[in-house]
Amino acid sequence: MIFLHGYGSKKESFHYQRNFFCRNFLYVAPDFPCFGGSEGYEKPFSVGDYAIWLEKFLKKINVARAYFVAHSFGARVAFKLFSERAELCEKLVIAGGAGLVKPRSKKYLKRVALYRRVKRLFPRFAERRFGSEEYRRLDPLRRESYKLIVNEDLQNCAKKIACPTLLLYGEDDTVTPYDEEGKTFLDLISASRLVKCRGAHFGFCEFPNEYNELIFDFLRGREN
Repeated sequence: MIFLHGYGSKKESFHYQRNFFCRNFLYVAPDFPCFGGSEGYEKPFSVGDYAIWLEKFLKKINVARAYFVAHSFGARVAFKLFSERAELCEKLVIAGGAGLVKPRSKKYLKRVALYRRVKRLFPRFAERRFGSEEYRRLDPLRRESYKLIVNEDLQNCAKKIACPTLLLYGEDDTVTPYDEEGKTFLDLISASRLVKCRGAHFGFCEFPNEYNELIFDFLRGREN
């Protein structure tokens, strides 16, 4: 089993999954470049760059095919890679998976325009004042990477996913909501099943027993 963490996170986010699945599976959870204990990169990484990195990582550890569990940003990488290299994935579990570029509201577009005007005059103030909390915590290189990532819509990649896929979305998730990401990916991925779970974006940490049982039954072909 290969576990792919979210953006700004690290492999330790799957602590409860490791303790559960290591009894029955060979468990591997890498840190993506620039996160956790992994080295950084010299240029802004796109989703495609992370997919290339993951493919090289799998080759390095001699994994030709595996089960994958991907959280949030990890789902973006999974969609990108497995849309082109379907043979690598036996079954795919998506927990709070991201990958949609949603329509921008007028309020959002006005704020972007204001940010650009302020940045020309007061760049440091603009970086502190505008953008999400997650974005403001990033260093300049990762900010550029973040913009590349969140502005790439992966619906066409999701359409190409051929392996059985379990979609798990928390009922209180406001980052990747069940009714938006969850239902969209259910429609896009032909062999998929969607389950609304307890918890928010890190529901697999909040309610690990519920998530672990759903994942285990899916991998063993015992899902209802």
